[in-house]
Amino acid sequence: MITIANGTVLYGQDLVAKKSNILIDDGKIIEISDTVNEGEIIDATDCIVCPSFLNAHTHIGDSIVKDIGDGKSIEEIVKPPNGLKHLALSNSSDDEIINGMTQSMWDMLETGTTHFIDYREGGLSGVKLLKEASKNIPITPIILGRDDSFYGEDPDLQNVKIAIKKLLKVCDGIAPSGFGEISDEVAILIVSECEKKNKISSIHVGEYESLQIDSLNKTGKTEIQRAVDCGFNQLIHCVSPMKDDLDLIVKNNKNVVLSPRSNGTFSLGIPPLLDFLKKGIKPLIGTDNIMINSPNIFRELEYTLKAMRAYYKTFVDPVEILKMATTNITVDTSINDSSNTSVNDSSNTSVNVTVDASINTSINTSINTSKNINTKTSKSINANKKGDFGIIKSYSIEEKINKSIIEEGHFAELFISKKLSKNPYLSLINRTEKNDIKYLINKNEILEYN
Repeated sequence: MITIANGTVLYGQDLVAKKSNILIDDGKIIEISDTVNEGEIIDATDCIVCPSFLNAHTHIGDSIVKDIGDGKSIEEIVKPPNGLKHLALSNSSDDEIINGMTQSMWDMLETGTTHFIDYREGGLSGVKLLKEASKNIPITPIILGRDDSFYGEDPDLQNVKIAIKKLLKVCDGIAPSGFGEISDEVAILIVSECEKKNKISSIHVGEYESLQIDSLNKTGKTEIQRAVDCGFNQLIHCVSPMKDDLDLIVKNNKNVVLSPRSNGTFSLGIPPLLDFLKKGIKPLIGTDNIMINSPNIFRELEYTLKAMRAYYKTFVDPVEILKMATTNITVDTSINDSSNTSVNDSSNTSVNVTVDASINTSINTSINTSKNINTKTSKSINANKKGDFGIIKSYSIEEKINKSIIEEGHFAELFISKKLSKNPYLSLINRTEKNDIKYLINKNEILEYN
């Protein structure tokens, strides 16, 4: 049992800032009040307690080729299967790729990220490499696979279907690169097989205007329209929406992930965030390829806030920017009954979870304060780790990611950072560096940063 005391807590779906204490027991938030003060005490005086981050778009495999190809076109660098990135990956050993991914996951943990969605190249072997790299690291990867059989103008659909089925046995969904590399027939097959297994389908669309125009000329539809028509759950980038694209996203309740630093790096433009918000779309945010960006969400948030204010020439609320990495993905996963319901879990991640409302385990309440993040170790605060659990109400991206907010009954997924200005939102977005984070908690794991 742990109490986080005297912190400025960013509470609930709207990240309301209030000074309070938080009691955590068995990896869950039991009470938030001014008076609770039980168990081990973490002093959060002059600190902000913030929900941990979801990095909703990474390509962690290219950690081994940081900053290559700068100045070349996006197609030369990342278009499969012959982009610089893909050639570098094919010429690297498994150990090199695993070591690079491991370092990037610790980089994420050091900067407040406990969950990330990875767009995993390399088919089955690529998925297995990330699973191997993430062993014994207190971070939650959501792995979306892809396979080279998807590509080309006339792919063998039977081979594609076989590849999809094999991938869905070991990962959390499928995420092809984009319509420039796959046909609508392959896209529909991907979505259909993901729906059968209740898993995520995601695709990169509308990343720049010429892709949208080419798609219109070829099919009569924009890439975003095609993605919606095919039934993809999650749309990446959407920098250049056209026609009725945004209305289609709203009408069909599609999840959108923005990666503004990546778009800037490739000179592709700025995603129209305020237009999304005016339509009621709540985007997520991700750092995209680690070869071109660090996986530091703080840097993504600051870039996004200031780029959007410059682009729109108006005030953009920093709370809306912070929500993109925190509460825009969350739903109420409180456990308030005693039923146990099994949900198919072939991936061993938080995307498909087991509901267990009657877990009673002993807890090691002592915190070893000598633990240091630089030693790449963590302290377990739950002696019986049965995996993630929560009430699954219906199929949606939010519920499959199962990311928590700071409310009673939710998982403890948060970090504690020094408060560097009076405005807690700008303190985080504008000023926080990894050395300012004191603690990070991901359900049953607590890391102390020195």
